[in-house]
Order: sequence, then structure tokens, then C-alpha cells
Amino acid sequence: MESRPLVVVGAGISGTAAAIQAAEVGVSVSLIDENPIPNGMVGMNVPHFFGQSLPPGNESASIETFIPTTVALAEAEELGVDVRLGTCVWGTFRNRENSRLLDGPQVGLADTERSWMMNYERLIIATGARDLSIGFVGWDLAGVMGANGAHSLMNRSANLASRRMVLLGSGNLGLKTAKMALENGIEVVAVVDVSPTVQGDAALVEALRTEGVELFTSHTVKEAAGKNGCIESVVLVGIDDDGEPVAGTEKMVSADIVCLAIGLVPNVELLSLLDCELTFKSEIGGYVPRHDDRMRTSVDDVLVAGDAAGFHDGMIIDPDIARNQGRLAGIAASASLGAIGPTEAEDLMSEIRSEILSQAGAKPTEVHTGWKRWLGSFVKAGGQDVLACPCEGVTRAEIIGLQPPRYLEWGSEQMNRRSLQTQVEDNPANPNQIKRLTRAGTGICQGRRCREQAALLLAEEANTPISEIPLMTYRPPVRPLPLSIMWPDDESEQVRTEWPKWFSPNNKVLG
Repeated sequence: MESRPLVVVGAGISGTAAAIQAAEVGVSVSLIDENPIPNGMVGMNVPHFFGQSLPPGNESASIETFIPTTVALAEAEELGVDVRLGTCVWGTFRNRENSRLLDGPQVGLADTERSWMMNYERLIIATGARDLSIGFVGWDLAGVMGANGAHSLMNRSANLASRRMVLLGSGNLGLKTAKMALENGIEVVAVVDVSPTVQGDAALVEALRTEGVELFTSHTVKEAAGKNGCIESVVLVGIDDDGEPVAGTEKMVSADIVCLAIGLVPNVELLSLLDCELTFKSEIGGYVPRHDDRMRTSVDDVLVAGDAAGFHDGMIIDPDIARNQGRLAGIAASASLGAIGPTEAEDLMSEIRSEILSQAGAKPTEVHTGWKRWLGSFVKAGGQDVLACPCEGVTRAEIIGLQPPRYLEWGSEQMNRRSLQTQVEDNPANPNQIKRLTRAGTGICQGRRCREQAALLLAEEANTPISEIPLMTYRPPVRPLPLSIMWPDDESEQVRTEWPKWFSPNNKVLG
């Protein structure tokens, strides 16, 4: 069992800043990040929605080149931070009513060879945000990916295998991704948005138009098509104010990638496992952890920083906000460990808070109305028989009908009478019921592609505000891991030979 005074999960801007800040005052820190991920995990949306577009590569070489090319990580290593890349945190654990035997709070870690536990005194969650996924006809083809995934492949490893890109979403996230694609030699054939006007920064819009990029407002995707499981073309269609397709407006464009830049959702899995209080704030991405001005959550010894604390589209313009949140968390954790005096800590944090206030842009606005419009446009253009949960093969229609997975080949009159409408007559709308009855959200991606779709569908069918739909719960492991990694030991000879007997009808112990 390893132990560390401070564990920071996420080696992005905020997490690395937190680790550096703590290391500078003498705190022993482990900084953990699952990137670069094994190639075999790419199609499982861990941690980004890559859409199976990452080409084969040498993973160990990627890790070796990752630190020197990332200035902040190199600085962290020089300060003595224990930097662990290619290592995922698959669970967080602490003593509470139903578990009192732990010798302190712990995180579960795993790499490509083993899994193990690490104790901590303080934990900073800086896990960032993930791409919002909403399905359209053909979105299960290779070549559909999230903006975060595309950004990672272009920025960190310059190996996004694409020639012609269609971008969905004209906010700053989409516009920045389009600009980066152009800089990487990728042709951006269209930026599409369901809104009647472009949503992002005017200067970015002008820069893209100068490069010849077409922006299609009041449009959606009717379908993506291709051969051999890969996208080759995308059909766009104009929509009216109600999201209905407008006849005669279809336009087919040649593309090999569709990049989803509709929105980002804070990664709160580990925070949820620790029972940190999560509140719904649409303007910063949905369910986010409650925290104070020191970035401390409702759970003692757990802090949060960066996009995991809440994302809004303006933040992508100024990464210093995330960096300063990480610095705040690092100072607060160090002070609570006694590595820095309370007066000095408060003076430093006061200065950082002032910087954050000066960096804040326009007040963020709620995002779920826009997400609902995207979903509605996809439904009206392509119907409900589209996969909402690709992992378990569950369509939107099957979620609405609360139907069990098709591979169970289950059918009955009672099942056919069941739907979200009948469910909400008996109980308040809850995505966990959808998960239990349809298996949507239980697949290898742990619901990263279907959670928001399921919640939006449930809110629509139940005529309930999205803010009143609870968060679908998480269970460890929150990352898909091979059983040989979770438990590498072989079964004993006794278990192998005696196991069938334990279930014998004559077994007196089982009765």
C-alpha cells in the first residue's frame, strides 16, 4: 500500500498548477494522469471521446515524450513531484457508514500491468471536462469524435488522422477547434449550429471566414454515411424555429470526421463516489461540486479545481482561470497539511482570487436549452431509432419505452405496456431507473456518451425541468479495466476444484 500526503488527479493546467504550488512549500505530491492511454482503450472514451480515430503508436514512447514537451509537467518533476502518466484512477474510497475498515481515504490506481491502492491525506480532483455526446444517424461510425478528443490529438501528439472535418457547434469550443484543425492542415468544410446565429467570439468567426470556412446556422445533421464503418459524407439540413427540417435545404458534404463541439460536461465521477455534494448549475455544465473560495468541497480533505469544478464556454479563451483555481487548491491543501502558515496562505489566496476576478469574462448563461435543441433537431431529422447508448445498443426509442436490451430477447405484454410515461406516474423521474431497466449507461464507457441524452429524454417525456432530473449514479471502477488488471492473482487449486460443489443441492452450508 502506497501513501502520499497529497494526491492530485489530473495533470492538465489546473492539476499541474496545484501540484507545483504544493511542492514549492515542501509537500510530497503524486500527480496522476491517465494520458497517454493504451491504444486498446481508445474506443471506450477513456478519457476523451476519440471516436476510434487514434492511429496505432508506441505508448511508452508517448509517455517518454509527454513530459519534456509539457513545460509545466517538466517543472513539476524538477520540484520532486511524483508524476505518473498512463495511470488511471478507477475509484475513490473513504470510511463512512457502510465501510469503516479502511486505514484512511484511498484512491484505486491502475496502469497497463497492475492495479493498487494509494492512501492520501488530501486529494485534489482536477479531472477536467468531457465532450457532450448526442446521437444522430451514423454517429456510431468511426470518425465521430468530441472536441476534447480532437484537441488532445492535435495539440499533444499531432496525430489526428483526418483530412476533411465537419464541426457541430459554433461556440468558442467549436471555433477554437476549427482554428486548430486548420493550423494542423485539416480542411474544415463546415461549422454547423442549430441556433440562428453563430454563438462564439466574433474575431474567431472572422478568422475562420477569411480561411474560407462555411458556417451553417439554423442547420443540423440529417445523417452521416460511409463504407467499411468509416464516415465518408455528411448530410446537412436547414431547420425552422421549431427544429423541423426545411424541405429542399439538404446539402451533402464530403468529410471523414464529425467533431462534436456542442458542449462540455464536468468530470465528477470521483467526486460522486466520495459523496461530495453536487448541485445543478446549467451555466457551468450541469452537476458540479459545491466548493468554497479555497476550492474545498463538502467532504473534508477533498478539493477541486479547473473544469471539474464547472465549465463555461468563455473559459476556453483564458486557461489562466483553471491555472489559478489549481493554485488556490494547492495552497489550501498545503495549509491544511501545515506546510504553510495560515496568514501567508490567506495572503497568497487573496491575491489569486483577485486575478481570477480580473480574468472572468462575460457571465455564463445556461446551456441545457441549447442541448435540448440539438437533441430535438437530431430526433426530427433522423427519428428515435438511433443509438443513444452505443455500448449496450440501446436506442432513444428503447429508452423512452424502458425496454430491456435486445440481446436478452425478452418480450411480454407487460413489458410492451411499460414506458417512461407509466414510470413517472408511480415515481419521480430518475435516470437510475432507466439504467436498471434498459442498461443504458452501464457499458464500457460508463455512460459518458449517453448520460446527458438519457436525462434530456427523461425530462422531455416527464415534462420536468432538466434541473430536477437527478444525476445518474457512478460505481467503481469508473474506468474500464481488464479483469487481469483488477485482480491479477490466479484462483487457488481448492477454489478451482471445489467451487462447483459449493452450489450443489446437497451442500448443507447453502441449504
